[in-house]
Amino acid sequence: MSTIAENIAKVGARIREAAQASQRDCAAIGLLAVSKTKPAEAVRQAHAAGLSDFGENYLQEALDKQAELSDLPLCWHFIGPIQSNKTRPIAEHFAWVHSVDRLKVAERLSAQRPAQLPPLNICLQVNVSGEASKSGCTPQQLPALAQAVSQLPNLKLRGLMTIPQPTEDLATQHAAFARLRQLQDSLNLDLDTLSMGMSHDLEAAIAEGATWVRIGTALFGARDYAQP
Repeated sequence: MSTIAENIAKVGARIREAAQASQRDCAAIGLLAVSKTKPAEAVRQAHAAGLSDFGENYLQEALDKQAELSDLPLCWHFIGPIQSNKTRPIAEHFAWVHSVDRLKVAERLSAQRPAQLPPLNICLQVNVSGEASKSGCTPQQLPALAQAVSQLPNLKLRGLMTIPQPTEDLATQHAAFARLRQLQDSLNLDLDTLSMGMSHDLEAAIAEGATWVRIGTALFGARDYAQP
């Protein structure tokens, strides 16, 4: 097996073990391969090893990769901060957007979603740790935003996403993910998605109900941000 295929197998084993430990169905937990800064060939290798969902943070890089990999049946997720002037290509070229944190962006995505495509799957990003450097609405802003987004045509509000403050403390990891789950439960909307957990904390996220874990480093190795 290639290194990427070996890494996918290892992460898959971690997901299965975490699901078993929390008495969850492993099939309910999706592995979203975060391929930002990685070449199209790495995505191709990951697809050959069984993955079909890929997350990108940088729009132009993602569009270039999509064009190069158009022969593969891939599902693309946008997971980075969204500038208002970038919403049209996101609405046109992605199946999921995990990082909506304000109504203006959601309204533009809805208006610019091509009619021939199915509704765009949306997760609202919530800043559960209160970090000034992180994107995301506040827990206080969430109820009104969720209600408004749930009414927009051409979008399907699926759930919530968060990127909590990195920590090795397991109790703190669990608390952040539990907070997102509690916020989702409090909305009284028909939501089925919690996008949370990365390479270092996926076990805690799965224990608290994650349905997508967003894994980059553990699959593809450390990122080289010197690359364009």
